[in-house]
Amino acid sequence: MPPLPTLTTDRLRLRPFALSDAAEVQRLAGDRQIADTTLRIPHPYPVGAAEGWIATHQQTFDLGRALDLAVTLKAGGALIGAIGLSSINHEHLRAEIGYWVGLPHWGRGYCTEAAREVVRYAFDVLELERVYAHHFSRNPASGRVMEKIGMQHEGRLRSHIRKWDRFEDLELWGILKSALR
Repeated sequence: MPPLPTLTTDRLRLRPFALSDAAEVQRLAGDRQIADTTLRIPHPYPVGAAEGWIATHQQTFDLGRALDLAVTLKAGGALIGAIGLSSINHEHLRAEIGYWVGLPHWGRGYCTEAAREVVRYAFDVLELERVYAHHFSRNPASGRVMEKIGMQHEGRLRSHIRKWDRFEDLELWGILKSALR
């Protein structure tokens, strides 16, 4: 199987994670505010969890199930977050996009820039028909990223997820390949 891809944008390089990124992943993702706005990031972030997560990336890509990339700054190479596609379904030609950016890098448009490139990759390289996403209703900033990349709001699932003993509403978004033509 081919190696994980490296994608570039004006300001970012989306590259495969290396085990040497684990400490920075743990530091950035370990911030309670990051974990609070994502479904799968635990808090406190367990020692060794980043290494374990990174070690799965090539295999899940080889199996056609997921794409996980480090979001880094083109200038200097600093790791600032993660982005990827999960639940890749080749029968129905769809995948879910997910991302997080470390708190020191919020508000600079990095998520939008990275997400736009990953959606392009999903349609042009993976030849998917649909990319979808969700976010907690109380995290409208994530919804603004989805809107900026052309996704359409498709609905709300009330009390759909339980995070830290509280039920969360999820906002659903999607974009079709035809929307980018």
